[in-house]
Amino acid sequence: MHLGDVPPSASFKPSKDLEADLRAILHDALQLGDEAFAFNAETPLLGALPQLDSMGVLAVLTALEQQLGLQLHDDDIDASLFETFGSLMECVRRRLG
Repeated sequence: MHLGDVPPSASFKPSKDLEADLRAILHDALQLGDEAFAFNAETPLLGALPQLDSMGVLAVLTALEQQLGLQLHDDDIDASLFETFGSLMECVRRRLG
């Protein structure tokens, strides 16, 4: 899904800890509580978080694009991407190089 050429947000600077950045993005995009900051690779997302419905997925994808400059295309997106925090983290790492 290409959401347009949106520059990374000036208010968000990716740190050296990409996992912490992704936790913060999920926290903000899905309006989660502080439990988001404890997510690990095995933490289930899709089906476990009621906020991660179709609109939630769109909010996360938009935040990834705006805040990290990550471009995902339709071919990159399927349910397995959002299965766990680890699966989402692996995709983000691959796409960012």
